[in-house]
Amino acid sequence: MHRQGTEAAITAIRQRVGERPVYLTFDVDCLDPAYAPGTGTPVCGGLSTLQALEILGGLRGINLVGMDLVEVAPAYDHADITALAGATLAMEMLCLYAARHKVQDQ
Repeated sequence: MHRQGTEAAITAIRQRVGERPVYLTFDVDCLDPAYAPGTGTPVCGGLSTLQALEILGGLRGINLVGMDLVEVAPAYDHADITALAGATLAMEMLCLYAARHKVQDQ
Protein backbone atom coordinates (compact mmCIF):
# COMPACT_ATOMS: atom_id res chain seq x y z
CA MET A 1 0.00 0.00 0.00
CA HIS A 2 2.71 2.46 0.98
CA ARG A 3 4.74 1.78 -2.17
CA GLN A 4 2.00 1.60 -4.80
CA GLY A 5 -0.66 3.85 -3.26
CA THR A 6 -4.39 3.74 -2.83
CA GLU A 7 -5.19 3.95 -6.55
CA ALA A 8 -3.34 0.69 -7.19
CA ALA A 9 -5.23 -0.95 -4.33
CA ILE A 10 -8.58 0.30 -5.65
CA THR A 11 -7.78 -0.98 -9.14
CA ALA A 12 -6.73 -4.40 -7.81
CA ILE A 13 -9.87 -4.73 -5.67
CA ARG A 14 -12.18 -3.71 -8.51
CA GLN A 15 -10.50 -6.18 -10.89
CA ARG A 16 -10.84 -8.97 -8.33
CA VAL A 17 -14.50 -8.45 -7.41
CA GLY A 18 -15.85 -7.32 -10.78
CA GLU A 19 -19.65 -7.38 -10.75
CA ARG A 20 -19.93 -10.21 -8.23
CA PRO A 21 -21.80 -9.62 -4.96
CA VAL A 22 -19.39 -8.33 -2.32
CA TYR A 23 -19.48 -8.61 1.46
CA LEU A 24 -17.06 -6.01 2.78
CA THR A 25 -15.43 -6.49 6.15
CA PHE A 26 -13.13 -3.81 7.51
CA ASP A 27 -10.74 -4.80 10.28
CA VAL A 28 -9.60 -1.72 12.21
CA ASP A 29 -6.36 -3.60 12.98
CA CYS A 30 -5.11 -2.56 9.53
CA LEU A 31 -4.88 1.06 10.67
CA ASP A 32 -1.67 2.31 12.22
CA PRO A 33 -2.00 2.67 16.02
CA ALA A 34 -1.61 6.43 15.62
CA TYR A 35 -5.08 6.34 14.00
CA ALA A 36 -6.59 3.39 15.89
CA PRO A 37 -4.88 2.55 19.19
CA GLY A 38 -7.97 0.84 20.60
CA THR A 39 -7.87 -2.48 18.83
CA GLY A 40 -6.99 -6.06 19.65
CA THR A 41 -3.82 -6.26 17.55
CA PRO A 42 -2.23 -2.85 16.85
CA VAL A 43 0.17 -2.97 13.89
CA CYS A 44 2.78 -0.25 13.45
CA GLY A 45 3.15 0.82 9.84
CA GLY A 46 -0.50 0.27 9.02
CA LEU A 47 -2.77 2.46 6.96
CA SER A 48 -3.79 5.97 7.84
CA THR A 49 -7.47 6.77 8.21
CA LEU A 50 -7.20 8.90 5.06
CA GLN A 51 -5.82 5.97 3.05
CA ALA A 52 -8.63 3.72 4.25
CA LEU A 53 -11.26 6.35 3.38
CA GLU A 54 -9.72 6.85 -0.07
CA ILE A 55 -9.88 3.12 -0.75
CA LEU A 56 -13.48 2.84 0.40
CA GLY A 57 -14.47 5.91 -1.63
CA GLY A 58 -12.79 4.41 -4.68
CA LEU A 59 -15.02 1.34 -4.44
CA ARG A 60 -18.20 3.30 -5.12
CA GLY A 61 -20.41 1.28 -7.47
CA ILE A 62 -19.25 -2.22 -6.48
CA ASN A 63 -22.05 -4.73 -5.91
CA LEU A 64 -22.03 -4.35 -2.13
CA VAL A 65 -24.55 -6.66 -0.44
CA GLY A 66 -23.37 -6.44 3.17
CA MET A 67 -20.61 -5.19 5.41
CA ASP A 68 -19.16 -5.06 8.88
CA LEU A 69 -16.41 -3.29 10.79
CA VAL A 70 -14.52 -5.25 13.44
CA GLU A 71 -11.89 -4.99 16.18
CA VAL A 72 -12.79 -1.63 17.68
CA ALA A 73 -11.89 -2.05 21.38
CA PRO A 74 -12.77 1.15 23.27
CA ALA A 75 -11.30 -0.17 26.52
CA TYR A 76 -7.82 0.13 24.94
CA ASP A 77 -8.36 3.71 23.74
CA HIS A 78 -8.80 6.39 26.38
CA ALA A 79 -9.24 9.21 23.81
CA ASP A 80 -11.90 7.53 21.58
CA ILE A 81 -9.67 7.89 18.52
CA THR A 82 -10.48 4.38 17.34
CA ALA A 83 -14.21 4.80 17.88
CA LEU A 84 -14.13 7.99 15.80
CA ALA A 85 -12.15 6.27 13.03
CA GLY A 86 -14.50 3.29 13.13
CA ALA A 87 -17.61 5.45 13.00
CA THR A 88 -16.22 7.46 10.08
CA LEU A 89 -15.28 4.31 8.17
CA ALA A 90 -18.67 2.73 8.91
CA MET A 91 -20.40 5.85 7.57
CA GLU A 92 -18.36 5.64 4.36
CA MET A 93 -19.33 1.97 4.06
CA LEU A 94 -23.01 2.89 4.45
CA CYS A 95 -22.57 5.51 1.74
CA LEU A 96 -21.09 2.84 -0.55
CA TYR A 97 -24.10 0.64 0.08
CA ALA A 98 -26.56 3.48 -0.49
CA ALA A 99 -24.78 4.61 -3.67
CA ARG A 100 -24.95 1.11 -5.14
CA HIS A 101 -28.64 0.80 -4.47
CA LYS A 102 -29.36 4.27 -5.81
CA VAL A 103 -27.63 3.32 -9.08
CA GLN A 104 -29.66 0.10 -9.30
CA ASP A 105 -32.96 1.89 -8.64
CA GLN A 106 -32.50 4.39 -11.48
